[in-house]
Amino acid sequence: MKSILMIIIIFSSQLLSAQKIKKAGIYLGADSNKGKPYVFGQQEAVNSVMNVARNYTLKDVDGMIENYSRAFGAQVIEDNRKWLNAMEQISMVPYRIIPVKIEDSNETLVLTWSVEDRKWKNGSKQTLDLMEIFKMNQNNKIIGFSQWARIDPKSQFGISSGGKFYGKKPNEDTGKSLVFSNRGEIEVLEKLFKDYNNMDGVACSQAFADQATMNGYDGTQSTLSKEDWYEMFDSYQSVEWKPYSIAPLKISDTDPISGATVFSKEKRIYKDGSVWEKELVEIFYFDLEGKIFNVVQYTRDFNS
Repeated sequence: MKSILMIIIIFSSQLLSAQKIKKAGIYLGADSNKGKPYVFGQQEAVNSVMNVARNYTLKDVDGMIENYSRAFGAQVIEDNRKWLNAMEQISMVPYRIIPVKIEDSNETLVLTWSVEDRKWKNGSKQTLDLMEIFKMNQNNKIIGFSQWARIDPKSQFGISSGGKFYGKKPNEDTGKSLVFSNRGEIEVLEKLFKDYNNMDGVACSQAFADQATMNGYDGTQSTLSKEDWYEMFDSYQSVEWKPYSIAPLKISDTDPISGATVFSKEKRIYKDGSVWEKELVEIFYFDLEGKIFNVVQYTRDFNS
């Protein structure tokens, strides 16, 4: 009997303690609020976010802005209008909303989890699982907004990896997906286009490794040194190399070596009067130091 009574007393004590908890967590920012706990915000803040979600789904920008502060509303109204006007259909469906605030502060953060389905007028579709933070003032009007997204694997675009690598022969990377690479390939190539069009061989050489393999469209293979660039334009009167697109990719879960696929048009006018003009598909391979070490080129006759 005493044991049962003791269990009841302990359980009751724990229950009462849990009921008394009105603040928890900690703010660790480097300002006067550092070290303070969080407390729940007001339901009115939640209502504002729910109103935004409803009007967002209805594509009613004016209805959304009613829940924004005047300054923030003026800042974002045109972007919101442009965004929603591009949509045939859109829906924001929150499934968890929690208002919190730093103790003794006037600003509330409404943490919102939702699923958003987007269908553009151009036919594109996307599904996102979102975590958003709405920053509210003391009048429970939205004054700021941040968003983090998890893209549904079945979404038509926007996923972080895709495609499949096969290789000329089966190897340890066969079957792996491809991901975008972001080691400065775009900047290197854009500078190369500019330097090439300026017929500045010395500047062009800076994009390449000391020895680069060139696989020409005609099946030839050669080794290009930096010094070869110095005389590259001696026979040219003018050149024009215009990129259409650049896509830097790498194989997932491998070293940083990447390959940027470039679609472009190039026109060369030689000093003897002859003209070379082609549309190109080229793959520029970047080594671990970010230098181009291999180029593979394909061409087709230019059709204006």
